[in-house]
Amino acid sequence: MQDWSQRSPWVGVAVAAAIGLLVAWALFHVSDALFKRVLPHTRFLKWMVPRARQPVRWLLPALVLHIVVQNAPDELGGIHPLRQFLTVLVMACGTWMLARAVSGLGDAVEALRPVDVADNLTARRVQTQTRVITRLVMGFIALVGVALILMTFPSIRQLGTSLLASAGLAGIAAGFAARPILGNLLAGLQIAFSQPIRLDDVVIVEGEWGRIEEITGTYVVVRIWDQRRLVVPLQWWIEHPFQNWTRHSADLLGTVFLWVDYRMPLAPLREALQRVCEGSPLWDGRVCLVQVTDFSERAMQLRCLVSTTDSGKGWDLRCLVREELMSVMQRDYPAYLPQLRAQLDGRPQAPDSEGNRPEPFFPAPASGPMPEQRSPTPEHEGAGHQR
Repeated sequence: MQDWSQRSPWVGVAVAAAIGLLVAWALFHVSDALFKRVLPHTRFLKWMVPRARQPVRWLLPALVLHIVVQNAPDELGGIHPLRQFLTVLVMACGTWMLARAVSGLGDAVEALRPVDVADNLTARRVQTQTRVITRLVMGFIALVGVALILMTFPSIRQLGTSLLASAGLAGIAAGFAARPILGNLLAGLQIAFSQPIRLDDVVIVEGEWGRIEEITGTYVVVRIWDQRRLVVPLQWWIEHPFQNWTRHSADLLGTVFLWVDYRMPLAPLREALQRVCEGSPLWDGRVCLVQVTDFSERAMQLRCLVSTTDSGKGWDLRCLVREELMSVMQRDYPAYLPQLRAQLDGRPQAPDSEGNRPEPFFPAPASGPMPEQRSPTPEHEGAGHQR
């Protein structure tokens, strides 16, 4: 009889907990069905609710059990550890739910600004800001949640109070130790708002051509043209110069250089370049011209300028221009490719100070032996008369 009297309070707590769990289960399913009706008509809830659904499934029962246990008698054995556990569980589930909701909100903003459009400059700017800020907010929520959980333990709270007395020296040491982390954090905020780079930007980093594939809270992933990945810390982008080919627009001018002989007429090359550009879908119709940009002792340099809507098309169009112009030169003007000119002077040279004249110098042929001198045969003569 005495054992039953000691256990009867736990029976009441168990019954209250069971009723509370039934209420939490019913509340969860009713709210879930209600949100499913509302989701097709709202943009942000459509992304936030599915992300937060699993944390809420755990948060509601934990919250109900926490309320029941907090109202239970203090004389029950093991009630204090149970209260501590449920408090930590509620805080952990709440932190999880908030982080997932922020993540869903970021996905909703990105969905409203898709990048699979022709002019995606604004969309890439919004997505870059959203991803960086979302990760920073999620990290802050996780930090606050862990701090609140640790503060529920009296021993750790007292330890933190005692450490505050020496926080001056410890703060300086921690600042030096966490300088890379804080630097990346500040760099992430600066990149999010000033945006020297955005998602899918074309950049030249450490001599490598690639696109910004991912921006995290500590580093940036650059997808190189040959499928490699270059991982660069956030702070590097603030401290070092780099090339951004899509900062304001993806339009680019591509250059093709040709070395030709001085006798080469430019009009046929201009016509050939215009024909290549007009016949290619890679050209955007803005720039197509040939200019003489340099001279040397052997040839002159021509620069062909073509314009495209992005760097990928620019690369392909430049390769096409090289191939077509070289085909025109080889087919129609092979004699006007760069040549080496030399003049042999057979006049006698002046004697030196001792009265000796240098022997004349006859250069050897460029390649191969001298041709054999033979008298023409009747076969050769006949061939000549036929021609």
